[in-house]
Amino acid sequence: MTCASCAQTVEKVVSKVPSVEEASVNLATEKLTVSFDENSANEEAVIKAVDDAGYQVVMPGEHMQYDIVGMTCASCSQTIEKVINKLDGVQSASVNLATEKMVVDFNPSELSSNDIMEAVKNSGYSAKESLSQEAQADLDKEKKEKHIKRMWSRFWQSAVLTVPLLYIAMGEMVGLPIPEMIHPMVYPERFALLQLALTIPVLIIGRPFFIVGFRALFKGHPNMDSLVALGTSAAALYSLYGTIMVLLGDHHFAMNLYYESAAVILTLITLGKYFEAVSKGKTSEAIKKLMGLAPKTAIVIRDGVETEISVDDVVLGDVIVVKPGDKIPVDGVIVSGTSAVDESMLTGESIPIEKKAGDKVIGASINKNGSFQFEATKVGKDTTLSQIIKLVEDAQGSKAPIAQLADKVSGVFVPIVIVLAILSGIAWYFLGQESWVFALTITISVLVIACPCALGLATPTAIMVGTGKGAENGVLIKSGNALETTHKIETIVFDKTGTITEGKPVVTDILVTGSLSKDDFLLLAASAEKGSEHPLGEAIVLAAEEQGMTFKEIDHFVAIPGHGIEVEIEKETFILGNKKLMLEKQIDLLDFEEESNRLAKEGKTPMYIANSHELLGIIAVADTIKESSLKAIEKLHRMGLEVAMLTGDNKRTAEAIAKQVGIDRVLSEVLPEDKANEVKKLQQEGKKVAMVGDGINDAPALAQADIGIAIGSGTDVAIESADIVLMRSDLMDVPTAIELSHATIKNIKENLFWAFLYNTLGIPVAMGLLYLFGGPLLNPMIAGAAMSFSSVSVLLNALRLKRFKPSK
Repeated sequence: MTCASCAQTVEKVVSKVPSVEEASVNLATEKLTVSFDENSANEEAVIKAVDDAGYQVVMPGEHMQYDIVGMTCASCSQTIEKVINKLDGVQSASVNLATEKMVVDFNPSELSSNDIMEAVKNSGYSAKESLSQEAQADLDKEKKEKHIKRMWSRFWQSAVLTVPLLYIAMGEMVGLPIPEMIHPMVYPERFALLQLALTIPVLIIGRPFFIVGFRALFKGHPNMDSLVALGTSAAALYSLYGTIMVLLGDHHFAMNLYYESAAVILTLITLGKYFEAVSKGKTSEAIKKLMGLAPKTAIVIRDGVETEISVDDVVLGDVIVVKPGDKIPVDGVIVSGTSAVDESMLTGESIPIEKKAGDKVIGASINKNGSFQFEATKVGKDTTLSQIIKLVEDAQGSKAPIAQLADKVSGVFVPIVIVLAILSGIAWYFLGQESWVFALTITISVLVIACPCALGLATPTAIMVGTGKGAENGVLIKSGNALETTHKIETIVFDKTGTITEGKPVVTDILVTGSLSKDDFLLLAASAEKGSEHPLGEAIVLAAEEQGMTFKEIDHFVAIPGHGIEVEIEKETFILGNKKLMLEKQIDLLDFEEESNRLAKEGKTPMYIANSHELLGIIAVADTIKESSLKAIEKLHRMGLEVAMLTGDNKRTAEAIAKQVGIDRVLSEVLPEDKANEVKKLQQEGKKVAMVGDGINDAPALAQADIGIAIGSGTDVAIESADIVLMRSDLMDVPTAIELSHATIKNIKENLFWAFLYNTLGIPVAMGLLYLFGGPLLNPMIAGAAMSFSSVSVLLNALRLKRFKPSK
């Protein structure tokens, strides 16, 4: 498939297959999804229908990687390759002796992975599955990179030949000096043959346009490539005829050659295809980054002994040991020990969570300060991380790209142009001139002036300038589709932690009873927390360090899991922690309970501090709101957009933050795997939704949203999953991105208007309408010039976008 009309054609023909209920084609991922009536599913009929339409179905074969044991030399690897390649259903198998790995592509409906491993065993070796998800991601990335390189290579090779060809063909007409040895008036034969010599390689390099275009035409479903193929073929064939006439002595044909039209069209359309390939080549990066999060090994207790094994070998029920600073290998439930676990990359919660026996832990989250043992309850593809990977894959696969307007009309425009070109040639031959040269000239004029050079340029040029302006303003827009969709956004969903807020806790309030000053109270709290690794404690220590305080020595330190700490400073005991700890130690909370509730309503975490017999005060810690958040949300409201906030935080904290910045809608206590669903629910209300986030937990929602916007300071995974990245981490760039999208789309529509105007006004003239009433005849040279002028006007209009500035 090469354009939106190809995707529409495949959808139409497959939808007509009797057993098919629904067919959906994603041009970006080149995937066809079919829903069958379960009683009469017919894959063969679908494959045949696609084949008849001029395209090819490649069934989603399995790509597996295996570790091979027992090889000693090159003949061993060759033996295994031969055995596996002979199996029915195997598309390819290659064995790498150095890495002792085998990669196999096979059809899972004909063959299973176990069959392959059994065949290896029967040949005298043993095989074990490697991590196939990662191998698949590598393969996809490699395939896309090859395609991008191929398109770039086609463009520059064509350009190298087209530039001198354009100079030779047009130089004489615009007053540029042409060497005498190839001057059309002196040596017309050389002039014509040199152009032919330069054009033939361009036609060969651009042969995919002819193969795809003519195939689609002959199958009855012409697309934009069909028009490119017809127009360039007509210009090249006519020019070849002209060259023969020049060689036969009819020298006036030397000035009626249109080789440069054919070459320029192919070169510029190839450039457009290159930009398209680049924008499509980003999809597998997010998946790769997610896979890199999972630890590669785990320490398990088997037969009473701690053993380090590959995470792939962990089975349900294994007891796993986790030490301070380790990543948790798989999902499970703690059986002994306590710790604080940083789950921010998965839940978005900035504060690590206290864990004890019976609590669940999530694979890929980071253990902070304690040691514990847990039982594996989910392994392999069932872990939370693997589910998030699957969600990102699904959301990316289901996101239909916005087809370019030029492609949308091609289904009607292309066949009409072809029919008009042929009819006008026939009409003039039988009703007017009775000269096949005149009739052919008319036909070629129509095809050349209608050839979609300006249409092909209209969108990519505006997108190039638009994305460039975005980068200047700190907004990285990854594709034309992102630009095109952003102007339709009606609802913007912000993640809370790290997006609206800074993402790291700081001290916000200090309330004292009077027995200590605020500075002494902060020094006492910081000295006590110096021995703790709790992030709330870290925030208090940082506040004291910023004031240059010298900490007091601690004589004794005890962590009370889930409650707080108890310390001894200068032979006096102090306790720091939550309300439960105070009540346990029978400390009178005085009027501070009301203050504590007020602080909690404001989204802050209050900590009580007391000595052995009385309360000394409260210190509150919170994740503070970014300066730009309020201004950005106000501006979005002025633009008429609804603003929502999505967070894993509790309802009270979320609503407190939302109130401060003026959020319209709050979605709180949302689990990471449900974030994408919350976005989907908003889309089901008929809204175009943008999601703004920074964490790994936001990746599925960023991919699910119509437009995913990542904060540049966020995780690599969020950045890769998103369509737009805010490089300055400034939320004011969200409205800038939307304004830029509006400006670019307006520019694209203007470009398309001019491109269509030239074509639609030029077609009747090319058909000889003016000539019929005694006016001039539009010969193919003028048609080529008009087509070139339409391209220039489109480029000049696109350059106007360089004046874009975001509003205040």
